[in-house]
Amino acid sequence: MSAPWSRKEAGVVIVAGDTKVAGKGQVDGVFITTTGIGQIAENVNTSGKLAQSGDSVIVTGDIGRHGCCILLERDEFGIEAEVSSDCAPLWKNVEAVLREVPDVHVIRDATRGGVGTVLYEIAAESRKGILLEQEAIPVLPSVSGVTGMLGLDPLYLACEGTMVMIVPQEKTEQVLAILHAVEHSEKAAVIGRVTDSEAGRVVMQTAIGTQTYLPQPGNELLPRIC
Repeated sequence: MSAPWSRKEAGVVIVAGDTKVAGKGQVDGVFITTTGIGQIAENVNTSGKLAQSGDSVIVTGDIGRHGCCILLERDEFGIEAEVSSDCAPLWKNVEAVLREVPDVHVIRDATRGGVGTVLYEIAAESRKGILLEQEAIPVLPSVSGVTGMLGLDPLYLACEGTMVMIVPQEKTEQVLAILHAVEHSEKAAVIGRVTDSEAGRVVMQTAIGTQTYLPQPGNELLPRIC
């Protein structure tokens, strides 16, 4: 049966849709689905394609905490650790930044696939490289401990209250100051920069001064977190 009104008539732009697909027996019997309604801001244009060489890569908080929390809640690993989800609303943070710095190039939520997957998507869309500083990436000690035991990388675990921003280098300090003044982004940090080299790749500058490619995004952990 067709709907009594069309998308055009309602004036609603459908930005994204999602379909959950999993093999028999792979997931629990309950799926929780939520829907959000957004506002299209005037004079704001953000896209992964807009990342430019020299731009700063910012995360608005520590990473991997939500995915780590969900893994522990499965109770399959016999690990006890105090890890809580970072779930938080971020609209006020976005609004505060865009009010003062409307020329932010990229804003992405880092839920599905974590920060690592988001950065690979941006590198592919912009045809630029991204160089990360390992020591600058904020990860809670409890999350580092759990992921170390399980052989996981926090960069590929879901975040529910942390987003990625890519901003012009000259606006970096201004954006950080704004984020630090708003709840849920007090620990925002620069973790790297966009480069002309290694197009489409994400490179990690390690703590010992060497460089290595960040692994290409792989299969998602189940249950799906997005």
